[in-house]
Amino acid sequence: MSTRQNIKTGILLGIIAGIIDVIPMIIQNLAWNANLSAFSMWVVIGFILSITNLKISVILRSILISFLILVPNLFIIGWAEPLSLFPIMIMTLILSTLLGFVYSKVAK
Repeated sequence: MSTRQNIKTGILLGIIAGIIDVIPMIIQNLAWNANLSAFSMWVVIGFILSITNLKISVILRSILISFLILVPNLFIIGWAEPLSLFPIMIMTLILSTLLGFVYSKVAK
């Protein structure tokens, strides 16, 4: 698959992950800035996953990228609501694992 196609795939999968992440946030009536932040984070993760070629498995690469991108937000979120960090990190682990798995299957 070409680099351009990999980027499109990464962004598309990031959009899907973002939608999956935001659905429970909308149900909980969270602020739209939080919803848009979470959605855009996954789009960026999908893009970066598609252009990064670390010599580790795609699943581990996806997890690493996701948590590196999440870290700055953890300080902001955790400062106001420390208990909300646990579900956020669990959801990030689940979605990043799925994103890496699906990307590895589709991008080959």
